[in-house]
Amino acid sequence: MKLYKIPKGNIVYIDNRAYKLPNTDWDSLLNNDNIVQELPRFFSDSNQISITEGELNAIALPPIQSQEVWASGVTYYRSKTARMEESKESGGSSFYDKVYEAERPELFFKSTAERVRGPGENVRIRKDSRWSVPEPELTLVVTANQKIIGYTVGNDMSARDIEGENPLYLPQAKSYTGSTALGPCIFLTNQALPPTTQISLSIFRTEKTVFKGHTEVSKIKRSFSELTHYLFREMNFPKGCFLMTGTGIVPTDDFTLKVNDRIEISIEGIGTLINEVGI
Repeated sequence: MKLYKIPKGNIVYIDNRAYKLPNTDWDSLLNNDNIVQELPRFFSDSNQISITEGELNAIALPPIQSQEVWASGVTYYRSKTARMEESKESGGSSFYDKVYEAERPELFFKSTAERVRGPGENVRIRKDSRWSVPEPELTLVVTANQKIIGYTVGNDMSARDIEGENPLYLPQAKSYTGSTALGPCIFLTNQALPPTTQISLSIFRTEKTVFKGHTEVSKIKRSFSELTHYLFREMNFPKGCFLMTGTGIVPTDDFTLKVNDRIEISIEGIGTLINEVGI
């Protein structure tokens, strides 16, 4: 089932039907360990509304309220090689090789809720960056009790030149206004996603495709339980949190985003997150 946050309420979409959830707070929904079992009680004729999935995608808000967004780095082999290449001149390339093989994963803070952009909203590239890319990421929705209740589509906008200049600049390369997008919904499930689940990225410039790539969940080196375990080791998240799981799709080194580019990230079974690059 898919959970949508829209301007006038919260909607569950399942089996081509939409149900409005009466008097439900988004933070409470995302912090409910038993949400998958409890939501069906709202699936009645009195709560059903006439709206299509496409119409929901068009009006969906960022599926976040009070949660923080964190991210995982170097969880794909492709990400490791890209990071090593971009930082070789600064002497930092070995860091990424080591963290890819290390027991402890790379985890970093990505965004507060108010900085997150939703479907159809503009993301940004830093004005002091000459080399910026989107990073399509399967994103975990995790409760305060460390339970993964669902997944959404994430866009981890990244300034590759700033991170490559010095790994200590990672927060500036990753965390800035308009650097995070989530949506269009949360796919709620108690089951693990199939390892063959496809993740794809398309970038359009004046309606022309300038980049296209895909990967699948099985390419992620670390388990989701491992990533959440390390995130929760010395921190608590009273309202739950979002955790991006890394990217396996990295455009070639001669590519950088430009203002007005359209970014489309699709994850099989969840949906497509569409954002344009704004100023």
